[in-house]
Amino acid sequence: MRVITVTGYKPMEMGIFKVDDPNIVFVKETLRRRLVPLIEEGVEWVLISGQMGVELWACEVLVALKEQYNVHVGIFPPFNNQESRWPEAQQEEYRRLCEEVDHVQALYNKDYDGPYQFRAKDQWLLDKTDGCLILYDEETGGSPGYFLEKAKNYQETHDYSIFYVTPFDIDDTVREMQMEDPDYWNHS
Repeated sequence: MRVITVTGYKPMEMGIFKVDDPNIVFVKETLRRRLVPLIEEGVEWVLISGQMGVELWACEVLVALKEQYNVHVGIFPPFNNQESRWPEAQQEEYRRLCEEVDHVQALYNKDYDGPYQFRAKDQWLLDKTDGCLILYDEETGGSPGYFLEKAKNYQETHDYSIFYVTPFDIDDTVREMQMEDPDYWNHS
C-alpha cells in the first residue's frame, strides 16, 4: 500500500465548535498513532480533499510527520474555493496547510456547481488510492458514511483496504495520554 486517503467527521459532527477545542489534541494524536505504522509499512502519499475536521487535522499531523518520515501529502478539493464559506479561523488553517503540503489541485477548476463534484471527488480518491483511514462510528452515522459506503462497494471489485478510527480509539488515546501525564497522578 503506497497511497491512502484519510477522511472522517467534520468538527460540528463531533461536537467541536472552536479551533482551540482541547479534544482536537486527542483526535490528532489518535490519527498520528494510526498513520505512523501505515507510513512505516510503506505508505508514501496521503491524499485528502481538505474538508474541515478530521481531514485537516490529519493533514496537520502529516505535515509534522514529514520532518521524520518520507511521506508526501496532497490536498485535492472537489472544486475551487471550497473554504470560502467556512469560519475565518478554518479558512486560515486550510490556506496555511495548502502552502505546507506537497501538492494542491482542485478536481474541478471552478467553484461549487453541484453535488456531482462531491461524488466525483469520492470516486477519484478511491481510484487513486490503495486504501483509506476513516474516523467513523457505525452507530452514530454522519457524513463520512457516504464515502465509507462507496469504499465498501469499491472493495468488492478492487484490492482496497479500509482502516477505521473509532470514538473508542480516541477514548483509549485520552486515557493513555492522561496516564503519561505526571500531573495526572499528583491529584488526590
